[in-house]
Amino acid sequence: MQILWVLGNDGPTRFGALRRKVEGISARVLAERLKHLEERGFVFRNYEPTIPPAVTYGLTHRMAEMEPVLKQMAALGQKWFEEDVRAGRIPDHEIHEWPATHEPSGRPQVPDSPSDRPGR
Repeated sequence: MQILWVLGNDGPTRFGALRRKVEGISARVLAERLKHLEERGFVFRNYEPTIPPAVTYGLTHRMAEMEPVLKQMAALGQKWFEEDVRAGRIPDHEIHEWPATHEPSGRPQVPDSPSDRPGR
């Protein structure tokens, strides 16, 4: 989920920047998850044959369809977090600000068709 969240908030992102933004993940695991998400049509991969190679990932049209679901999950998470803070179920040292609400453009970043993807 964090990979999709970062790509949704930041737009197309190079692999190295994505790895720095997704906490606690190795390069190998991130690459595996991105490959899985690409195979399922949730993210696109754009390879630029430069030195060093530039690999950028972003969200597809399929993820744009998920936007309402993700917003509902974020709203529910916010509600539960606030309830847990008020009820004292979260220790003080674990209380932090809830992440800013994700407000994407609602438009996918690339076409769905693999033949329409740049660098493929």
